[in-house]
Amino acid sequence: FSRRIKARSISGHPAGPYRAINSQEKLVAWLHPGVDSLDKVFEYAARKFPERDCLGTRQVLSEEDELQPNGKVFKKVILGNYNWLSYDEAYQTAKCFGSGLAALGQKPRCNIAIFCETRAEWIIAAQACFMYNFPLVTLYSTLGPTAIAHGLNETEVTHIITSKDLLQSRLKAILCDVPRLQYIIVVDRKPTTWPDIPRGIMVYNMDTVQDLGSKPENMAVDRRQPMPSDIAVIMYTSGSTGIPKGVMISHSNIIAGITGMAERIPNLDETDTYIGYLPLAHVLELSAELVCISHGCRIGYSSPQTLADQSTKIKKGSKGDTSVLRPTLMAAVPEIMDRIYKNVMTKVEGMSSFQRTLFVLAYNYKMEQISKGYSTPLCDSLVFKRVRALLGGNTRVLLSGGAPLSAATQRFMNICLCCPVGQGYGLTETCGAGTISEVWDYSTGRVGAPLVCSEITLKDWEEGGYYSTDKPNPRGEILLGGPNVTMGYYKNESKNREDFFVDENGQRWFCTGDIGEFHPDGCLKIIDRKKDLVKLQAGEYVSLGKVEAVLKNCALIDNICAYANSDQSYVISFVVPNHKQLTVLAEQMHVRGTWEEICNSTEMEKEVLRIITEAAISAKLERFEIPKKIRLSAEPWTPETGLVTDAFKLKRKELKSHYQEDIERMYGGK
Repeated sequence: FSRRIKARSISGHPAGPYRAINSQEKLVAWLHPGVDSLDKVFEYAARKFPERDCLGTRQVLSEEDELQPNGKVFKKVILGNYNWLSYDEAYQTAKCFGSGLAALGQKPRCNIAIFCETRAEWIIAAQACFMYNFPLVTLYSTLGPTAIAHGLNETEVTHIITSKDLLQSRLKAILCDVPRLQYIIVVDRKPTTWPDIPRGIMVYNMDTVQDLGSKPENMAVDRRQPMPSDIAVIMYTSGSTGIPKGVMISHSNIIAGITGMAERIPNLDETDTYIGYLPLAHVLELSAELVCISHGCRIGYSSPQTLADQSTKIKKGSKGDTSVLRPTLMAAVPEIMDRIYKNVMTKVEGMSSFQRTLFVLAYNYKMEQISKGYSTPLCDSLVFKRVRALLGGNTRVLLSGGAPLSAATQRFMNICLCCPVGQGYGLTETCGAGTISEVWDYSTGRVGAPLVCSEITLKDWEEGGYYSTDKPNPRGEILLGGPNVTMGYYKNESKNREDFFVDENGQRWFCTGDIGEFHPDGCLKIIDRKKDLVKLQAGEYVSLGKVEAVLKNCALIDNICAYANSDQSYVISFVVPNHKQLTVLAEQMHVRGTWEEICNSTEMEKEVLRIITEAAISAKLERFEIPKKIRLSAEPWTPETGLVTDAFKLKRKELKSHYQEDIERMYGGK
C-alpha cells in the first residue's frame, strides 16, 4: 500500500510540476460548490449540524498555589467537565458579536486585530469578523513588544480583541505606542472596569459587545458579505530580519487550504473530536480548527499546561484535558511529541525488568509487523493501551507540522499510541497547505505528496548544487503553486516581487526557499534550506546570519558560523578566534600551550562562550538566539580551505560537514 505512486509530474519532466494522483487534471479549490467564503462555510455547518457540539471549554472548579520542594510556587487548577456551545449557538453568538463590532464603528474591509490565547472566544471572534468582512490581524503572544506595536500600527487597527491576561502582561505597556487604537474588547467576563488605561481608549467585555449587537436596530443593519477574493486574515509571521511580516490570506486561500488538508484525513466527519491547544495565531492550528468546523466536528479547548494528567498546571490526582475530552484528532508540534516520548521512556525505565523486556519485545515485534503492513491487536490491548491512554485513548490521527519530526519520535508515536502520524509541510504563505503524508505511509523523514489544492515544481539552485537532473532523485528549491497560495505580504511590494509570482495561467506561486527532493512514488523530502533561517524544535525562528552579524562585533571573534538543527532546542557556533585577543585571554587565565592546544582547551571554550553570551545579551539577542555551545577553530577559514566563498561568505554545507563530529558532540550533551 505504501509503495503505490501518490503523485507524479504532469509534464513528464523531473522538475515537475508534481500533482497528487487524484488531482492530475485540475487542482481542487473548494469543499462544496458555492461555499466560497468563510462565512458560508460556517453557515453551511450551522445549518447541517445545528444541535451538534461545536466549541467546548472546561469549567474551572478551583485554583490553588502549590509550594514546590525547591521553594517555587506553581499555580494548579482543578477543572470540571467540558461545557459545549452547539453549532447553532456558536453561529448566533458570532453573528451578534460581529453586529456589535459594527455598532462600535468597525467598518468592512478595515483591519481588526486579535491578540489572544487559543480558546472558544478566539474562533467566535474570528467567525464574526469573517461574517462582517473585517480582515482579522493575528499576532502571536510570543512576539516582542516592538513587533506587536509594529503589526498594530502597520495594519492601522482601531479595535483589538484580547484577553485580560494579555492586556495586563503584554498590551498595556505598548498602548501609548499605538496611537490609532480606540477600542479594546476583552473576551473574559470579569473584570468589567479597567484602571490606568490611557485616555481615549474604551475597554469593553465581549458580552457587552454581543448584547449591543443583538439589539434589534443593530441586527437590522445589512451586513456586507465578503467576496472570495477579500482578505480574511493578515497573519504575522517571523521575518528573517527580525521584523515580522503580515501575510495576506484571502477567503478563497483558506478554503482551498482546508480542502486540501481535509482530503488527507481518512473518514473525517461530525463524530470526530479535536483538541485545540496550539496557538491559533499560527496557520497550522487555525487551518486545523477550520477543517473541523467545516466537517461538523467538535473542538474542545486545552493548553500545553493542562493537556494531560501529568501536565504542569493539573493538580495531582485530577484529570488533564485529554482524559476528559478523549479526542480522536489532534495536531502536535514535534516538541510536544518529544515530551510524550521522554515521558513514556522514563516510565519504561522505572518498570520491573520483566515489564521492560515485554515492552521492548512488543515494540520491536510491532515495528516489524507494521513494516509488512500487518496490525497487532494483541500487543495494542496488552502493552500499548496504557501509553495510548496518555492522550485519552481515542486518537486516530495525529497531525504533525511546524518543524521536522525526528524519525525516532515518529516511529514511537505510530507504535505506542497505535495512531498514525501524518507529517505535513506548508507555510503561512501557502495557508499552511503544501503536502501531508498519507497516514499509512510509515516511512520516516518524508512530508508526503502535494495536497489536491497544490502543485510543486523544483527549481535548480546553482549555489547549493541542487538540480532537477540529479540522480537518483530530482532536487531543487520547492516552488508551491495553487489556489492556497496567499496574496503576499502586507505593504511589502519588494518582498512580494522576490517571493511570489503568477504564471501564464494566472495561478499564484510561492518560492519557499526550502530545498526538497521527490521520491519515485511522488513524495517530497525536505533536505535543506536556502535562506539561513532555521526553526528550532519549539518553533522559534533563528536567523543564523543575524546571530553571526551581532557576534562578529565581539573583539575576540574573527569569524563565526552559527548552526542549529530543527530537532534541537538551541543554537551552537563554530568560532575562529582573533589570534592576539585569545592569546592575551589565555595568559590571563594561565592556560599555556600551542595555538592548537589553546583553541582545544575546554577552559578557553567556556570563557569565550561567557564573553560571547554577555555580548549577545547587551546586543538584545533573544534567549534562544544565543549559542549554548561553541567550538574554537585553530585554522582560519579561507577560500582555499573551501569553507568560505571568494567573497568570504560562509559555505554552510561545507562547514557543516567539516565540523560534523563537533556538531554531534555539542548536541550529544558531551
